[in-house]
Formats: sequence, C-alpha cells, structure tokens
Amino acid sequence: MLRLVLAWLHLLALGVGPAAVWGRARALRAWLRDPADDRAITRVFTADSWWGIAAIVWLVTGLWRLLASTEKSTSYYLGNHVFYGKMIMFATVLAIEFSPMMTLIKWRMKRAEPNPHDAHRIEVTSYVECGIVVVIVLFAVAMARGLG
Repeated sequence: MLRLVLAWLHLLALGVGPAAVWGRARALRAWLRDPADDRAITRVFTADSWWGIAAIVWLVTGLWRLLASTEKSTSYYLGNHVFYGKMIMFATVLAIEFSPMMTLIKWRMKRAEPNPHDAHRIEVTSYVECGIVVVIVLFAVAMARGLG
C-alpha cells in the first residue's frame, strides 16, 4: 500500500507543479499588463505556493521511493545514467528557482515592491522550468521502461 501512496503522491505533484508554475507565469504576465491589478499578484503568490508544495512532495516522495527501494532497488537508480540525467534536470530547476523564490518572498513580506523587471524575469524562468519538467518526465518514463 505504501508503494501505491508514494507513487500516487509523486504523480499527483506532477500534475500540480507544472500547472502551478505555468499559472504563476500567466499571473505575472497579467500583472505586467495591468500593474494596478492586485488580484494578479495574489494569483502569483497562490500559484507559487502550489509550485513549492509540488516540489516538496516530489522531493520527499522521490527520496522515499529511492532510499526505501519501494519500486526498484536503490542500486538500480544509482547505476542508471537516465536517473542521473533526471536528477541533473531536477537540480537545474532548483538552482534557477532560487532567485524567483527569494524575490517572491521579498514581495510577500513587503520588503520589496513588485516591479516589471523582476516580474518578467520570473515569468520567463517559470516557462523554462515547465520545459525542464517535461524533460524530467521523459527521463522518468525512460527509466520506467528499463532504459539507462
């Protein structure tokens, strides 16, 4: 039953994460068109929260599945070059998310005002992250089919 729950949560986050980061980008685009629209910034924060939740669920369930060998043995993953590609892509998302995360935290805490330059940068970063998640899914499917 644990295998089922972990896999379900992992895949559920796959639906939530890209939708949330895409929603964050669209809300930023809406704010750039109309900076007086406070609802757009609220949507940015909501989508960003869901993106963060999805990332935490991916990380926790992924590590659990890896270390507890719930699907395949840990040695299978650690001996699989496709797995390393997947982890490099995940680490890339984490690395490029650092700046948007810090900027949005400042906006939320009112330490900085939303501005067009940062909004545009985060919008573009969000679309890039969506693309990387698509590649992560490709690697995951390849691993599930025994490649690597």
